[in-house]
Amino acid sequence: MSFVLKKTKKKVEAGFKTIYLRQNLIDALEKIAVENDTSFNNVVVSMIEFCLEDEEAQ
Repeated sequence: MSFVLKKTKKKVEAGFKTIYLRQNLIDALEKIAVENDTSFNNVVVSMIEFCLEDEEAQ
């Protein structure tokens, strides 16, 4: 896995969005969450933050 899952952060200002994903993608994300003893949301947020930081570094 090339990105690093972040530890759950202290509460910060946040919002709520709904996203529709293919079931096979949901299954893959849930598998990563279980393997790393974390939440589905933490996996998704960690991936998005990693991609955004990687994009800014280029």
